[in-house]
Amino acid sequence: MNPIFRTAALTASLLLALSACKAANKPVDTGANGAQAGANAAASNQYPGLPTEKDQISYTIGMAMGKQLTEIKDEIDVDTLIRALKTQISGGQSQLTEAQAQQIMQAFGQKMQAKQMAQMMEQARANQEKGEKFLAENGKKPGVVTTASGLQYQIMTPGTGPKPGATDGVKVNYVGTLLDGTKFDSSYDRGEPAVMPLQGVIPGWAEGLQLMPVGSKFRFWIPSRLAYGEEAGPPIGPNQVLVFEVELLEVVKRPPGAAAAPAPTAAPAPAH
Repeated sequence: MNPIFRTAALTASLLLALSACKAANKPVDTGANGAQAGANAAASNQYPGLPTEKDQISYTIGMAMGKQLTEIKDEIDVDTLIRALKTQISGGQSQLTEAQAQQIMQAFGQKMQAKQMAQMMEQARANQEKGEKFLAENGKKPGVVTTASGLQYQIMTPGTGPKPGATDGVKVNYVGTLLDGTKFDSSYDRGEPAVMPLQGVIPGWAEGLQLMPVGSKFRFWIPSRLAYGEEAGPPIGPNQVLVFEVELLEVVKRPPGAAAAPAPTAAPAPAH
């Protein structure tokens, strides 16, 4: 999400923090001034440098604001931000009207959108080049087969069972990573196999699973055009080659008379 569009999230964070402040400031029957003083001393020792409740709450709200603004830190002047914050809290005269502030934020949002788009295009270009180079070299390795579509696979464990058809479902265990080893999905981590129709997965999966006999384990290298292409967001990113290790446990046949699943308009993730 573009940082400039996190205004709502920031507002929500501050409201939650203020709610906590109100809860923390509710009347408490301390029984004696000495008991309250002892509580304040304990709080001071617990949070060095923040001796009072007001200090602690103020710092906590500042942390929340800082985290939200980190990604646009190069676009803001902290001293000016603090000056505006003080003016608003004190009820002073703002240098901008609400209409002017809205106009500035709209222009800033457009600027950040354009900047993000340029970054994504550059990332897509770099990933495309890296992926094509990798696949060209990987396809030369012993045991790696490249299909007509460009899908690459390697048989890790052969199987002797039936192969699924295009309209079947499958029960599988799998792990998905990027070329650098970053894991983005795993049925093993969820503690149970995934069941899915081949008509509802990315094209590289639909093709690759039909090559697998039950009981086998394959490694697939899926070009971006057979995966998520330029539209993939984090944690995958645009034009990434995906690497999957897949164990085919079972072919799940469609019940007789059941309608075939419609072809997806956009390739969904293998399982979620």
